[in-house]
Parts: sequence; C-alpha cells; structure tokens
Amino acid sequence: MQIMIQRSDILSIGFLQKSEYTGSHQGLRYRLEKSKVDEEVRLLVTIWPEPFNFLNTPEANKMTQTFSFDEGGVEEAVAWMNRKLEEHRTLWEQSADKWDSYDKY
Repeated sequence: MQIMIQRSDILSIGFLQKSEYTGSHQGLRYRLEKSKVDEEVRLLVTIWPEPFNFLNTPEANKMTQTFSFDEGGVEEAVAWMNRKLEEHRTLWEQSADKWDSYDKY
C-alpha cells in the first residue's frame, strides 16, 4: 500500500495565516500559502517535482490549485496532492534523476 500525505503532515490554519508551509513526499514537493483571489482569502497549493526549491523550479513544472482557507480546505488540499501523487507517479519517481542538472527539466 502506498504511503500518502496525511493531514497531520501539514501545520495548522493558524500557522498558514502567518507564513507559507513547504514539505515533500516521495519526490513531490509542496507549498501551502494564504492567497487573495478576487478579494477572497484562499489556500493556494503548489506542487512540483524535486529536487529544486519553489523559487528555483520553472513555473512550467509547477501545478497549482486553490481551496477554501479553512480546515476543510486543508483536507481538500491534502486529498488533491495525494491524487496528483498517484496520477503523476512516474514524474515524482524520476525526480531524483534531476539532482545533478537544472537542464534536465
């Protein structure tokens, strides 16, 4: 059975209110942050393949989605990340091959 990202892996809404949160799981990196979309506060989630951090990964290699900025939104974000983890399994598994060169993107 595949180990998935758990809700307990993500810090609280109170933390996300003040700062972005980043993590990684099996080749998938993720970032959750508070964002304004059409004057509404939302939870913006970005995922991308290792090995590089958020700032050094090309935008074309990132996937984003927004959710409500509440506990339900965090739970939906975790479910979305897990779906993407499964849908793009090969991408995450091959991410370790990119440690030596930025050009491999």
